[in-house]
Amino acid sequence: MKRLLLIVLLLSATTFSAVADKGMWLPSLISSRIKDMKSKGFKLSAEDIYSINKASLKDAVVLFDGGCTGEIVSEKGLLLTNHHCGYDAIQALSTVEHDYLTYGFWAKSHAEELPCPGLKVHILVRMEEVTERLAAGESKEQIIAKAEAEGVGFRASVESMYYGNIAYLFIYREFSDVRLVGTPPSAIGKFGADNDNWIWPRHTGDFSVFRIYANEQNEPAEYSASNKPYKPARHFKVSTKGVKEGDFTMIYGFPGNTQEYITSDAVRYISELSDPTKIALRTERLDIIGRAQATSAKIRLQYAAKHANIANAWKKWQGEVKGINRLGTVAKKLAYEERFRRENPDKAYLLDSLAAAYERNAEGYFNYELYSETIRGIELQRVVNIAFSSASEEAKMAAAELFYKDFVLEVDRQLAVAMLTQYEAKGTFISEELKALFAAHGGAKGYAEWLYDNTKLGSMEGFTVEAAKCDPMTEFVMALQPIMQRIKPYTYRNFSNIPDIERWFRPYVKALMEWDKSRAFFPDANLTLRVAYGKVAGYEYADGEYHLPQTTLEGIMEKDNPEIYDYNIPQSLRDVYATKDYGRWGVTMNGKYTVPVCFIATNHTTGGNSGSPVINGNGELIGINFDRTWLSTMSDIEFDETLCRNIICDIRYVLFVMDKVGGAGWLIDEMGI
Repeated sequence: MKRLLLIVLLLSATTFSAVADKGMWLPSLISSRIKDMKSKGFKLSAEDIYSINKASLKDAVVLFDGGCTGEIVSEKGLLLTNHHCGYDAIQALSTVEHDYLTYGFWAKSHAEELPCPGLKVHILVRMEEVTERLAAGESKEQIIAKAEAEGVGFRASVESMYYGNIAYLFIYREFSDVRLVGTPPSAIGKFGADNDNWIWPRHTGDFSVFRIYANEQNEPAEYSASNKPYKPARHFKVSTKGVKEGDFTMIYGFPGNTQEYITSDAVRYISELSDPTKIALRTERLDIIGRAQATSAKIRLQYAAKHANIANAWKKWQGEVKGINRLGTVAKKLAYEERFRRENPDKAYLLDSLAAAYERNAEGYFNYELYSETIRGIELQRVVNIAFSSASEEAKMAAAELFYKDFVLEVDRQLAVAMLTQYEAKGTFISEELKALFAAHGGAKGYAEWLYDNTKLGSMEGFTVEAAKCDPMTEFVMALQPIMQRIKPYTYRNFSNIPDIERWFRPYVKALMEWDKSRAFFPDANLTLRVAYGKVAGYEYADGEYHLPQTTLEGIMEKDNPEIYDYNIPQSLRDVYATKDYGRWGVTMNGKYTVPVCFIATNHTTGGNSGSPVINGNGELIGINFDRTWLSTMSDIEFDETLCRNIICDIRYVLFVMDKVGGAGWLIDEMGI
């Protein structure tokens, strides 16, 4: 009976109206939000969003490459996602001779589509609540094994919600034959790069096009030339009618991580220690890589994806700290906690226990984060792991070749010197073995320089398993093992997920839900499928400065600069602009004939929502989500409805680029537009 009452409590908590457009809702429970969604312009039913009895919109959404979202837009498995989500795959296919990152790529037929080894997408079959099965003694492993035995290519996971108060089983079909169909040049797909990242107004055509392939039975299969385009149960219809301020928007995707219910202790750690430290370390890494990229087109290409991956969170954390401080989030949390204490004196011990647990684990978690940002940024140690892996000799050599393809010894040397110096200065979990190596060479800097002077593993020519056995790089890796064992208990994505802390969050969140009846509780994001809804809306960026919700081609042309790589748009785009040959994608906005590029909305999003379909009230695709504004990045912790905006690539710009830049009209025809 207690289990039943708890589940009823948690489910009923979602029936209250959220503040503004806040919330990331489980699609299987979306019926509790439909009334509110319809009041804001949604015209479909809950079963149109999620159903296991008939095809629904969930069947057209994919988890892309384990960390992004994508959407199926044709009966032949055509898939849209972000350019930055497909970046690694595009970069892996690129060479100096065939630089798809710089110049783009557009297949003219199925035969020209490029296989992407290692790239996988997952489509949700169903989700179901399994709390009682676990309580009855069934293990996660048993539940997962039963689920995966149900079908070909089935993969499953059991995920906790509300800090373990409820558990859900997610069953997916995993497709591993995914092929690149098209991508714009980086000067469109990554227009503005780091300068414009997290910024509004935005003019980035952040999209790429892939296709899912399946076997003759339309089932998941490894790559084969005989595979056929996948026939989805449902695909998104595209609307080219456009948007205006106030229009309903819905995001359907896989948000990765939010921390809605953490206490003031965790917020203080994030804003005062964790984020500032990580920002400083990544600034140093980015400076080193950036200087190297400026010297050579080859190095620029080799480190393009690495630079982008480092820079993304780097800039996000800067906005997060600024937002937390601007909103006074720590003070708000403290006030909320004090009210909880006053009104629930018998449960005040929960907050005391959480505070004590945070204090116990702070040093360990900081050392884990420090290790991740410094030591793990030294690439050459990976070849030691390759050499001593259990793979065959042939597989080891293939893995090494792939590694060295995008590796430059001098760049890694500079990174090692900088990061080991920082680790020596800030770390308190340094092993005795590593301390001895530092001491033998006058400190971390001297040791790093000696290490790279003496290793024989700096190139493919020097890589052999025998060479690795006695190489100083192996000695370095061995000296890291005690550190890795010491930080292992703290290797969780969030500080609050450490078991010693999380054990107190389970009763604390349950107590909050029993006490704060006016609050709409949604489970924190954990890379499971969610619905978020809102509206197209501008915002007041600063006093007297209102940012409109739509950008156009004019903004691209104002930034165009042939002397700057990230703003050097293709000549074909300049030519189209000069002749105003926009075809059916041209519109008149603010008295100008132009092409819409991006728009913003109030949807609650986070990492993982990159590539998510943005749909209108009729369930039609109107854009591809790709970012948040810089002032929104604190929304993982506190959502501010006045400023938090997600940034979306207008589907009309996607189609315009396909047509006028890529010459890929056949894809537009395939989408039925």
